[in-house]
Amino acid sequence: MKMRTLGKTLEVSALGLGCMGMSSAYGPAADKQQMITLIHAAIERGVNFFDTAEAYGPWINEELVGEALASVKGQVVIATKFGFDIDLQTGVRGSGLNSRPEHIKAVADASLKRLNVDTLDLFYQHRVDPNVPIEDVVGAITDLIAAGKVRHYGLSEASVHTIRRAHAVHPVTAVQSEYSLWWREPELELLPTLEELNIGFVPFSPLGAGFLTGKIDETTQFDSNDFRNHVPRFTAEMRKANQGLVDLLRGVAAEKGVTPAQIALAWLLARKPWIVPIPGTTKLHRLEENLGSITLQLTPTDLAVIDEAAEKIQPQGERLPQAALAMTGR
Repeated sequence: MKMRTLGKTLEVSALGLGCMGMSSAYGPAADKQQMITLIHAAIERGVNFFDTAEAYGPWINEELVGEALASVKGQVVIATKFGFDIDLQTGVRGSGLNSRPEHIKAVADASLKRLNVDTLDLFYQHRVDPNVPIEDVVGAITDLIAAGKVRHYGLSEASVHTIRRAHAVHPVTAVQSEYSLWWREPELELLPTLEELNIGFVPFSPLGAGFLTGKIDETTQFDSNDFRNHVPRFTAEMRKANQGLVDLLRGVAAEKGVTPAQIALAWLLARKPWIVPIPGTTKLHRLEENLGSITLQLTPTDLAVIDEAAEKIQPQGERLPQAALAMTGR
């Protein structure tokens, strides 16, 4: 397995495994034992970076990841997150955010128990709370680091301004935001800032929530509990309008004898050596397909062809519902 470094010292596999979809967002939770088997298969193939959050469920995804990784405690890197207004006793999720320092510390303690670890390897603020100065948030995390409860911290869907303010208090190890051929806004300001500050980047939805695999078109029916039913760019009309991007990936993939998903991930990996995508899956053959992208070498010519063609394709539809978009980029 090829390795990459987030920030100055956090070494992880070139691809991580996003675990959210095992428990939530894409329909009913998958079978727990099957997901534990899948996580073990990822470890056997060299993956050492696993992404979860208290909000996934809530809680059940952290519990799944904790159980699955118990036998390799201390040998893998687990990233989890805080920041949503989730009642620590009942698990009932409110409509807003909560990054008050006392809440952050309580969430950390709860996550440590669910994950069955002594230290949280990477602790992200899931969304920036406009009601709590980022300096206070980082102050709480610094206390957790000093107490040995957190090793590294990161931010998710944060603005460049917020990242700089946080980094000035204590170095940020990683930033997590959406990035793929379908959503390239991070290239404008975020990536140059991360490179300047030596902060790693962890793209979620690197396959466009499945769209870039080429397995989804305007006729695809999602489970009633699938979040994509509420995403503007996943309406049947927008899926049809965005097929040009999938066709581009199919064309390049056919020439290389690989899959569209592998091209999409290899393209991301080629952008910067400190980018570590975290595609999620509940299927072993998809895990193996995704990992195949690590050894797929796209030449400068390949990348130029993809970029030139992609620039002519204007993605249609918002990437998130309006309420979710309002929580990003703060």
